[in-house]
Amino acid sequence: MPKSDFVDYVVQDLLTEMPGVRSRAMFGGYGIYQEDRMFAIVVNDQLYFKVGDKNRKDYQKLGSKPFTYRSRGKTVTMSYWEVPADVLDDRREIALWAEKALGVGSELS
Repeated sequence: MPKSDFVDYVVQDLLTEMPGVRSRAMFGGYGIYQEDRMFAIVVNDQLYFKVGDKNRKDYQKLGSKPFTYRSRGKTVTMSYWEVPADVLDDRREIALWAEKALGVGSELS
């Protein structure tokens, strides 16, 4: 699958201040990793960060929704939520949200 310009933008521009960030194709989208820890996904040129109990309210407050897909006739809801546009437009804010998403990875493990 050819990498989208949006994936490159996320890794090389939005998250450039985070060391070791990379993407890897998976299941029709991309996983975004820092070192070996996946903390985000990109599907259909939309960025989703990992969400847990400690950061879910941040997403709900801004009207974000979790990533869902259909499998075997059922809707599957993942623990990745759409990064709100206001956050995407603010370099400092997206870095904070990315760090929280990395923390969720530890929380869920």
